Amino acid sequence: MIRDNLRLIQQKKANSAAKSNRSPDEIKLVAVSKRFSVEKIIEAFGAGQTTFGENYIQEVQAKRDFMPEGAIFHFIGHLQSNKAKIAAETCNMIETVDRIKLGKVLHNHLQSLEKTLDILIQVNIGNDPKKSGADDTAAEELLVQLNELPRLRVCGLMTMPPLSADPEDSRPHFRNLRRLAEKLSSKGLFTAVEKPELSMGMSDDFHIAIEEGATIIRVGTAIFGRRA
Repeated sequence: MIRDNLRLIQQKKANSAAKSNRSPDEIKLVAVSKRFSVEKIIEAFGAGQTTFGENYIQEVQAKRDFMPEGAIFHFIGHLQSNKAKIAAETCNMIETVDRIKLGKVLHNHLQSLEKTLDILIQVNIGNDPKKSGADDTAAEELLVQLNELPRLRVCGLMTMPPLSADPEDSRPHFRNLRRLAEKLSSKGLFTAVEKPELSMGMSDDFHIAIEEGATIIRVGTAIFGRRA
């Protein structure tokens, strides 16, 4: 089932990319594996999926050692500063850095580990009180501050728009995140990358996110099914 679901997602990804004159190779798929078993994640890995997203740092820690070599973990949940050490040790990317305090704590642990880490700035582009993230006006200052921490590579922006029954409601938020990234990029603020990543879009609206410029989509239910 997981193999078939992945095939369907890849086809939808390709169709959405073609609709916006983009190559599907520009768009990375993160399989959101939170609260799914290691067995299901390994099944997805065997079907060619290499990048997984987790919301709870203890799950990354518990699953990492059981995964085959080549598995990549993105952390996509709210990261508490007291869990930053585990995140620095176990994750390939943190998509949810939204404050300089967290950046500094991550940087200190990375110094001890003598490694660098890819991160995204989480932007609360819809000003949703239920969501974490810097607002769009604070994102520029945060990016400047994070650029001063050499162990962190700020690769782009991430957002989660307000929940809505209509996926089209996400479109203006995706568009606004793309425009914010273009603005920050035009100022030369993404010093670690040539073109910033845009992580946006989930199972119900990733096709719209791709049309609006997403380079990373986060899909869980459409791959693994409903969580128990």
